[in-house]
Amino acid sequence: MKQAGKTRRRIGVMGGTFDPVHTAHLVIAEAVREAFQLELVLFIPAANPPHKQGRKVTAAYHRLMMTQLAVCSNPYFHVSRQEMERRGPSYSLLTLRELHEQYGEDSEFYFITGSDTINELYTWYHIQELLRSCHFVGTTRPGAFMDMDDLERQFGHIARERIHFLTVPELEISSTDIRQRIRAGRSIRYLVPQAVEEYIVKEGLYR
Repeated sequence: MKQAGKTRRRIGVMGGTFDPVHTAHLVIAEAVREAFQLELVLFIPAANPPHKQGRKVTAAYHRLMMTQLAVCSNPYFHVSRQEMERRGPSYSLLTLRELHEQYGEDSEFYFITGSDTINELYTWYHIQELLRSCHFVGTTRPGAFMDMDDLERQFGHIARERIHFLTVPELEISSTDIRQRIRAGRSIRYLVPQAVEEYIVKEGLYR
């Protein structure tokens, strides 16, 4: 039986392709961790991201290794292999079901994503069930506006209970731009952690 007044564990979930993981991912995760008082943030590289079907994605073990290198200096950040070990598309709902089983009913999950992704939640696999499984934190740029009334029209009252927004430092960094820079022979220093840059060079990725 759940003890009265017991504080629920708050755990962040940072899912993504991480092709490659970069500095903005880390800044956003730390900002959300602090703002929502998260016990830890799980970085979960997607083995087979459903929204990237038809696009060439770097081998999963490379993306997993880069993510591990990126987060190892932060004691609140951990990397999960669970989507790497599951066959089929890496649906977030399946991941949340497994996390609830792993961490128990006293855990509350906060799925960290960009505000642009919040606008596309209606396209996600079984989104209503997913909203009941976790909170969403949409990270926004300074001055950005998100229409909560519109989200409530889409998803009902659960939108106000489960969808939150947080303004984070604005960093114009993307994995796409990093891959293009590498192909063009340009520097990616400070766009990714040094250990990730060294791994990319060592493995000859994105060339």
